[in-house]
Amino acid sequence: MNHDKGPPTGPLVLVVEDEPLIRLSAIEMVEDAGYAAVEAHDALEAVRILDSRPDIRIVFTDIDMPGAMNGLLLAAAIRDRWPPIEIILTSGALVPAAALMPDRGLFLPKPYTQTQLETAFNQIEAARPPYDA
Repeated sequence: MNHDKGPPTGPLVLVVEDEPLIRLSAIEMVEDAGYAAVEAHDALEAVRILDSRPDIRIVFTDIDMPGAMNGLLLAAAIRDRWPPIEIILTSGALVPAAALMPDRGLFLPKPYTQTQLETAFNQIEAARPPYDA
């Protein structure tokens, strides 16, 4: 991690990824982009975190996850229960059809770069009013 950037300045990001090394890399990239991050190893854990953390503003989730809920189902649940939260989906196996993407959702194919992730964050921030502190 790049600790020279100072404290996070962007909104809180929930990173949802079942592969530990990929999750660790994603969290590092989120933090290097200036955002604070919390992590979940699957969609059900993500829902539990979202229930208890009203400060999460962006969910960055893998689509392909084990269990009863994949990333697309998680995105649908977020849109239904927490509509203001922004969603970035990622996958190395498939590109979701536009009809399956949540409103305002972005897609990043794996492997993604730091620049691609920061561009996605910039798109989200440009399209949304500032969050209340």
